[in-house]
Amino acid sequence: QVQMVESGGGLVQPGGSLRLSCAASGFTFSRYGMGWYRQAPGKERELVASLSTSATANYADSVKGRFTISRDNAKNTVYLQMNSLKPEDTAVYYCKTIVHFTNYWGQGTQVTVSS
Repeated sequence: QVQMVESGGGLVQPGGSLRLSCAASGFTFSRYGMGWYRQAPGKERELVASLSTSATANYADSVKGRFTISRDNAKNTVYLQMNSLKPEDTAVYYCKTIVHFTNYWGQGTQVTVSS
């Protein structure tokens, strides 16, 4: 079955960097687009970045120029490189894909940006 497992979250100071990873299994990874979402306390889940199979990336305005999404099809993994982190980036980060019209989410990884 489809599984998505995020890792790489943690506590970081403002201005710092983190790289999130999402290891996928149970489907032909290279054939599907991938996305990173986040949900802060009391807020709705929002799209942070997406990456198509043709490597077209899209970003939320709030992270443009700071975050980079990438994928390694040989490792069935999608990454989110986050630089110049701000306190408002604090959230649980999830990866997501859509396979056969069904949304699949990982369990999430906590990112906390604080001094």
